[in-house]
Amino acid sequence: MDISTQTTDASPPTPEPSVAQLKGNARGATRPGDRIFLGLSRGSGILLLVIMAAIAVFLTYRASLAISKDHGNFLTTFEWNTNLTPPSFGIAVLAFGTVVSSIIAMALAVPVAVAIALFLTHYAPRKLSGPIAYVIDLLAAVPSIVYGLWGALILVPHMQGLYGWLNDYLGWTGIFSWDGGAPRAMLTVGILLAIMILPIITNVSREVFRQVPRMHEEAALALGATRWEVVRMSVLPFGRSGVISASMLGLGRALGETMAVATVLSPSYDIQASLLDPGGGTFAQNIASKFGEATEQGRDALIASGLVLFVITLLVNGAARAIIARRKEYSGANA
Repeated sequence: MDISTQTTDASPPTPEPSVAQLKGNARGATRPGDRIFLGLSRGSGILLLVIMAAIAVFLTYRASLAISKDHGNFLTTFEWNTNLTPPSFGIAVLAFGTVVSSIIAMALAVPVAVAIALFLTHYAPRKLSGPIAYVIDLLAAVPSIVYGLWGALILVPHMQGLYGWLNDYLGWTGIFSWDGGAPRAMLTVGILLAIMILPIITNVSREVFRQVPRMHEEAALALGATRWEVVRMSVLPFGRSGVISASMLGLGRALGETMAVATVLSPSYDIQASLLDPGGGTFAQNIASKFGEATEQGRDALIASGLVLFVITLLVNGAARAIIARRKEYSGANA
């Protein structure tokens, strides 16, 4: 057969769709199921934004009514008395107590939670890690009032020894000086909040550490790394973003905790230099304890303090997202 007269029946290869075409098809959602799913997803996102905006507008409107009648400075006044004429109230003490108690809780809970998560995923045998993880999951489901009752009846009486030790050895700093009163202070609140947020941070961190690619760990072991070096070079860099996210979830609960703090803390509208002396308060605790008996004017003032807590929560979440975005090259998502 003459090669020059030979014809081929093969059709030219079909070009693969480009990324832009794939995105266009996804946006177009030509099939009915795709259009329904796209509409539901988009509607859910818009509905969430509308709800957030409605909450912000409501809080801002009611807060403006209260602040316009406030005789003191809303940001710096060390007083909360809405029954005066004109009323005088401020959030200085509440902001201090909320921030300090949350910092104590995070400083105690995050290292312990990450250590537990690493132990369960990389050190503990399977027969031991399963029951421990189950118990931690149960701790996350305990209601806040139960933690509060346990803190008031068990934790507070047993804090006297710790307070005395801190006063004897670190009282010279002023931060840990104690006058011998009931240990219903910021340190006790911070310890209780740390116990409450520990299961949340542990569970999320544990799931993140489980997603570490096995090849990363095997490559480190093949190079002669020890177990701790594998964790330090492969596991922790991969799970850094997840740990930050878990910490922000725990911080959100610490900032907004009400009943447990109200049960343990003896609030007073004064800022104490020592973490062992009663004083201070938190936004959520103040709202929970005063809202039922407050007048219309007092409720507006409490809503104004809730607006500040709302803004603090948004700022914290925004800062967390910024940190995660800056460190996403370490997350291992592209590995």
